[in-house]
Amino acid sequence: MPTSYVKHSGQRGKQPSLSQLRAFAAVAEQLHFRDAAAAIGMSQPALSGAVSALEEVLGVQLVERTTRKVLLSAAGERLAVRARTVLDAVGALLDEAEAVRAPFTGTLRLGVIPTVAPYLLPTVLRLVHGRYPELDLQVHEEQTSSLLDGLTAGRLDLLLLAVPLGQPGVTELPLFDEDFVLVTPDTHGLGGRRDLPREALRELPLLLLDEGHCLRDQALDICREAGRTDGVPVTTSAAGLSTLVQLVAGGLGVTLLPRTAVQVETGRNDRLATGYFADPAPSRRIALAMRTGAARGGEFETFADALREALRELPVRVAERAPACAPAQRREPG
Repeated sequence: MPTSYVKHSGQRGKQPSLSQLRAFAAVAEQLHFRDAAAAIGMSQPALSGAVSALEEVLGVQLVERTTRKVLLSAAGERLAVRARTVLDAVGALLDEAEAVRAPFTGTLRLGVIPTVAPYLLPTVLRLVHGRYPELDLQVHEEQTSSLLDGLTAGRLDLLLLAVPLGQPGVTELPLFDEDFVLVTPDTHGLGGRRDLPREALRELPLLLLDEGHCLRDQALDICREAGRTDGVPVTTSAAGLSTLVQLVAGGLGVTLLPRTAVQVETGRNDRLATGYFADPAPSRRIALAMRTGAARGGEFETFADALREALRELPVRVAERAPACAPAQRREPG
């Protein structure tokens, strides 16, 4: 076959093989048949034949062969990028298959809400580094709605967030329940008490996170249950708990913190006091969430079991192991 012209095979159903694409990609990178053959462990005649076969399948000339060097044709320049993309995708597929065969290897893309990440990630990271050293954990901190979108779209593998979600197609693996604590200025009369009635929330100047944070919604639910009416204003003041707590220290109001955040956030300022509610205290549940029927579902359930044990050192009530792959329950109105 002349190097200046490639006849179209006319066989639309014929497709290039991976070995042909691999040979062409090596030639495109090395621009030398001998070096390309050595790079992929193929004999030079076999590599040259594979490239010629690919040209025949595609019906275009990919390379210009001369006695001294190899040049890519205009079509070769364009298709070399496509060939590399295909080979990379196949490599990713094989890596994922390996991860399924060997649990706790490969990449785990974990999404975490901002009101959990700073307080639980140290425990999560110690667990992963100590027990699953081959696992490449990638952490994404986002609000709940964004995390759920990422899970549904396949951008994320597993979520760590507050439940219930009421999201079809998502399975929750409960980890623990934690109480809410009232944070006040150190001069406030409720600071330091350990028997606060929920009714105390009815008239307090309450500071909350910006809209979009699930912790804000949970705090408002608690206030409504305590009898707080819409006529008592709530101030939206901060995008994060650290700022919120410093506003409390400055005397602008009070706020609710989850128990796991108290030590970190109140330890930065000695002008703060904490008050604990009488039993049953208002609380929230934290869980892992995965796509129902996820290929790595068994691995994620094992991870949840290990995480529950690791979390026993925190001021939380660890949940019992949920039935395998139980779908999330839809939250009832009200």
